[in-house]
Amino acid sequence: MSDTERPPLNWQAGARGDNVPARALPAYQQIKRYVVKRIADGDWKPGSAIPTEAELVKEFGVARMTVSRALRELTAERVLTRVQGAGTYVERRRYESTVLEIRNIADEIAERGHRHTARVLTLERSDDAGAIDALGLEAGPVFHSRIVHYEEDEPIQFEDRYVNPRVFPEYLEQDFTLETPNHYMVRLAPIQRAEFRIYAQKPDAQVRRHLVMEIGEPCLMLWRRTWVGEDVATSVQLWHPASRFHLAGMV
Repeated sequence: MSDTERPPLNWQAGARGDNVPARALPAYQQIKRYVVKRIADGDWKPGSAIPTEAELVKEFGVARMTVSRALRELTAERVLTRVQGAGTYVERRRYESTVLEIRNIADEIAERGHRHTARVLTLERSDDAGAIDALGLEAGPVFHSRIVHYEEDEPIQFEDRYVNPRVFPEYLEQDFTLETPNHYMVRLAPIQRAEFRIYAQKPDAQVRRHLVMEIGEPCLMLWRRTWVGEDVATSVQLWHPASRFHLAGMV
């Protein structure tokens, strides 16, 4: 369906899967259904502009306040985003993760009904002085991995992890395309405690490239250390594109 073939307000489509006849709904609800359907069908992509209020008023033959209400509610529902002076855009997808509970990212993605894949960039021994100190060790080497996690082929997390070899001596022998480091470690040795910090900052060129980000686009970076018994088990930086991800939690 092209942009010039918009349906009249009695169009028959339940964009969210309900069976309420469209003609029984208020006009602003019908416009909301139409917008959601165009997005769901892939006609309007995340980040792309939708028709202006004036164009929608002309196409649907309704008052401007009706169109304005529909777009305002879709913005509140995070379907759209409105930029003053620039227009209205389809909201980019934002994946959510909890920071108060250490979870496996593959499980979180599966709960959203999506597919997780991983690409291992680095799996090696390291004598990085900062990592050795963070793990509470007197000397190296320590184990080091860099992994990019994908949700439906879209990169959403760059994982840069250092691991204590005394706690996980077989870490470098694992296939982390089949099992995430988090799942592997929790399966072997339950975590006793953790500390974390969250930063909003620009990534370096390597992180930006693997997360397919624009120059200058910020990341949410979660730094975390976890303990198994009295030993620091791992120190990790988890980088997430701020435009596609947010962190949440409840206490």
